[in-house]
Amino acid sequence: MPIHKSVNKDFFKKWSPEMAYILGFFAADGNLIKNKRGGCFFSLEICDKDIIEKIKIIMKVEHKIGVRPAVGRHQARYRLQIGSKEIYSDLRKLGFSDHKTYNMTVPNVPEKYLHHFVRGYFDGDGCVWVGFIHKDRRRQTLAILSSFTSCSETFLRRLRLRLEKHSIKGRMTCRKTYFRLCYSVLSSIELYRFMYNNSANYLFLERKRVIFEKFIKSRTIMRT
Repeated sequence: MPIHKSVNKDFFKKWSPEMAYILGFFAADGNLIKNKRGGCFFSLEICDKDIIEKIKIIMKVEHKIGVRPAVGRHQARYRLQIGSKEIYSDLRKLGFSDHKTYNMTVPNVPEKYLHHFVRGYFDGDGCVWVGFIHKDRRRQTLAILSSFTSCSETFLRRLRLRLEKHSIKGRMTCRKTYFRLCYSVLSSIELYRFMYNNSANYLFLERKRVIFEKFIKSRTIMRT
């Protein structure tokens, strides 16, 4: 007989900062799976083990974290898979499907929880870069650039519109197999302030937040 492991099956029924963050993280690095026998699964996978462990605690999950070993240039990846028809159903009600990669859209996140959702998605499929630009000029400029990536153009366009309401203006670019929503220096700073506002619940990737904070500190020093 299968061993039944505990999980908070009501986790995605009610909005909270933690629920919004994990939903955003799921939008980036999660999957819904329904097998031939009718089993329904929710899974998350990422290179950062610490965030998976935090999610496991918050969702009151007893399941083990699986590990996909590093191969060549690819880092080890950590996976949390939960079998639950109720969680599967709740995520579908929120607008996700089994094949969400290309047809995903932003769920109707209440405004008060939007920054948590965005931070969750950024931790999964966001990128931040700091470096010098205008290297051909006498005086180089320290800059920060940030972006979100998705195979779903619809998702990024809706995310762009919602962030524009908070004066965070970005531009869309199209690659061969994916889309990217990009932010320049000032918009990246505004995005940082928006995402990490009231994030005392510790749900964020430290390595990404640190990049923003080091840039802002360096920029302040250079101006004094």
